[in-house]
Amino acid sequence: MAAVGSGGSNAAAGPGAVSAGSLEPGTASAGNVKHLALFLHEAVLVQYVDTLKLAVPSLIYTLQNNLQYVAISNLPAATFQVTYQLKILTTALFSVLMLNRSLSRLQWASLLLLFTGVAIVQAQQAGGGGPRPLDQNPGAGLAAVVASCLSSGFAGVYFEKILKGSSGSVWLRNLQLGLFGTALGLVGLWWAEGTAVARRGFFFGYTPAVWGVVLNQAFGGLLVAVVVKYADNILKGFATSLSIVLSTVASIRLFGFHVDPLFALGAGLVIGAVYLYSLPRGTAKAIASTSASASASTSGPCTHQQPPGQPPPPKLSSHRADLSTEPFLPKSVLVK
Repeated sequence: MAAVGSGGSNAAAGPGAVSAGSLEPGTASAGNVKHLALFLHEAVLVQYVDTLKLAVPSLIYTLQNNLQYVAISNLPAATFQVTYQLKILTTALFSVLMLNRSLSRLQWASLLLLFTGVAIVQAQQAGGGGPRPLDQNPGAGLAAVVASCLSSGFAGVYFEKILKGSSGSVWLRNLQLGLFGTALGLVGLWWAEGTAVARRGFFFGYTPAVWGVVLNQAFGGLLVAVVVKYADNILKGFATSLSIVLSTVASIRLFGFHVDPLFALGAGLVIGAVYLYSLPRGTAKAIASTSASASASTSGPCTHQQPPGQPPPPKLSSHRADLSTEPFLPKSVLVK
């Protein structure tokens, strides 16, 4: 927890101010714990207006998590995993509207391909693709997953806008999100199951499988932070594609899911769209430039020669080329 103060040195301006350097990892002591407590009090409670800004994405994330449970309860796991990739489309649209980002033609084409693939998978599902439990409602599952994708896109872009508009660290922002999320989750639990919880206890029904889901979700949240810090969009695209394949294989083995050509086509389009969207923006131009250079080198030597005794012309800066190969979405918070 000492890393919480790494980016919030400006959050405290009074006698209880804590600098980022005083909360370095590996220097935990009673004094540092006290400083950390003072820092959190200043950043979370004293500057409550800044904290309240996180109530919006926290509420949306809490709603999104519950919508995912509704969706997965009414859709096969493989169908849910493919359809849930619509969050890429919603995130891109909210990024254009709220952050004034621009999309390349390749990215617009990949989003269209993504929507087409999801539509094909849903058409296969509506056509009764394989046996399914009687208590599943594909319509309700589709509505839940679409609402979850919309909430995910908006909350992710809103959270990124907050991060870029202030100097608070990601750790501090996640702590603020967690505080609101926990409070809202407890309110929802008490409203829906308050009588049962009071009678049977909070942890009633926590089987080993439930604990496994809880731990997996917690590990996934930590893994997201690792992806944000160390991975890039291409690796994220491969990971998403692999998750679709693994979900499909697990559904076949555990639930008897049937993969027909229509589902395979839709899932393939989604995987291809995720990969294309993750490519750096200037990849196509770089490939074209490489091909042109190769053809020029095979067409013969250049007829222009430098006059003797004259210095060679200055080389053009490669900064522009480097900028053209940057990915559209760098390592950001839009990975949830």
